[in-house]
Amino acid sequence: MDGTDRALLAALQADATQAYADLGKAVGLSAGSAHERVRKLRERKVIRRTTVDVDPAAVQRGVLAFVLLQANSWMGDPPTRDALAAIPEIQEAHIVAGSASLLVKVRTATTEQLQAVLRRAFDIDGVTGTETIVVLETFFERPLNVLDQDPPG
Repeated sequence: MDGTDRALLAALQADATQAYADLGKAVGLSAGSAHERVRKLRERKVIRRTTVDVDPAAVQRGVLAFVLLQANSWMGDPPTRDALAAIPEIQEAHIVAGSASLLVKVRTATTEQLQAVLRRAFDIDGVTGTETIVVLETFFERPLNVLDQDPPG
């Protein structure tokens, strides 16, 4: 991946709906060249998906919590992944090092719904405990800054 690819990624992160002509102009390429590079970035799975950033509060998902799941066995296998994926309020799930085995990001409308998610998490085979951090306010969230990274070499 070169500097032009990184510039394309940054431009797409700013506005993924822009036309290839505008995208190309922003990075010094023709529309066709910009389109081809973006296609190759998708092919190589550098671009994993194109999405819309929705305000959680506007769709009644204003309660944000991060939950550490403790376990009595290894939790990095498909049954655990599938069980977590079956809980729609869980947005992310990560295997972590430390006192917990997993970290999940949960969004719900109410704390009562959060409690129901925690109950479902406890039903997952191997889970022995949870530690929940409820977010009171988010200062910022930012996408990965692809222009700030030195290319390998």
